[in-house]
Amino acid sequence: MTDETPWLIVGLGNPGAKYAGNRHNVGAMVIERMAADAGTGLRAHKAGALAAQVQVAGKKSIIATPTSYMNESGGPVAGLMRFFKVPLEQLIVIHDELDIEFATLRLKRGGGEGGHNGLRSITKSTGSKDYLRVRVGIGRPPGRMDAAAYVLKDFNAAERTELDFLVPDAAEAVETLMTKGLTDAQNIIHAR
Repeated sequence: MTDETPWLIVGLGNPGAKYAGNRHNVGAMVIERMAADAGTGLRAHKAGALAAQVQVAGKKSIIATPTSYMNESGGPVAGLMRFFKVPLEQLIVIHDELDIEFATLRLKRGGGEGGHNGLRSITKSTGSKDYLRVRVGIGRPPGRMDAAAYVLKDFNAAERTELDFLVPDAAEAVETLMTKGLTDAQNIIHAR
């Protein structure tokens, strides 16, 4: 791989204003922040995503959010990988994670999908679980609330205040992952 081999950074979520503030859309929120930081907008791509070519951490990158629903994210991700000739090891997926405390970030490569339909779809479409992940903790639902209902609810007022820090921190975690590699990035991000 050369320095010209692009990275693909995908933030998962559901399309449309109805879902924009949902916990499930935190990955897409991070991509929107990265686009704003780069001074660009996301444009429709034939792979079924909103995407932009930008520099992230000084590296040629495509930032994107699928325009499909979460459980069909894999098709657009695989399509973008083919179009931009992105190898699996340079795919980073940013997603919500129930099993991590709210506002905590964790990095990993591969592993299970933990019931996350967006990850399941990407694994099926790419044929591998071995892509990089920026896991954004949203915590477990309160009481007996169904997990599916919880992820499709908007962040509450206290959480929205914290999002002003969490979203840029997640964008920074992507850059750290790209510049330092997984192990060093984990040591930095997981220590916070």
